[in-house]
Amino acid sequence: MSQQDQLVVDGTGAILGRLATFVAKQLLAGKRVVIVNAEKVAVSGDPVAVKQSYKRLILSVRSHLSEKWRPKRARSPQRLIRKAIKGMLPNNYRGLEALRRLRIYVGVPEEFRKTQLITVPTSMTIEKLVKTKYVTLGEIARELGWRG
Repeated sequence: MSQQDQLVVDGTGAILGRLATFVAKQLLAGKRVVIVNAEKVAVSGDPVAVKQSYKRLILSVRSHLSEKWRPKRARSPQRLIRKAIKGMLPNNYRGLEALRRLRIYVGVPEEFRKTQLITVPTSMTIEKLVKTKYVTLGEIARELGWRG
């Protein structure tokens, strides 16, 4: 694997949906993508409302079969990002192969400390949205019960 085929993207300050579209396009182009600092990716909106919507989506789902069993939902920042990117890929073999080329990490692993991190364009970060409220995925994940 050459360095040209692998992108190491820094998720610090990036907006989740815009980061997901950027990464999905790179994956469909055949590149391997590594996202670091997953807990620092932002979700724009009122923090209380965003946390409540994630709680409603993830924690309140019940099954009709039994009260003891319910679907396992993503709670960690890595899984939340993966789910957002998966939703932007085609639902076929090509999308599945693209998703296999994706790696997501909380923090920066030792093997990527010396590599050049790619930051998403400024239009995809919270710096562009100065007056907009936001909450990070790390905060959302802790509200959902993530212990990372």
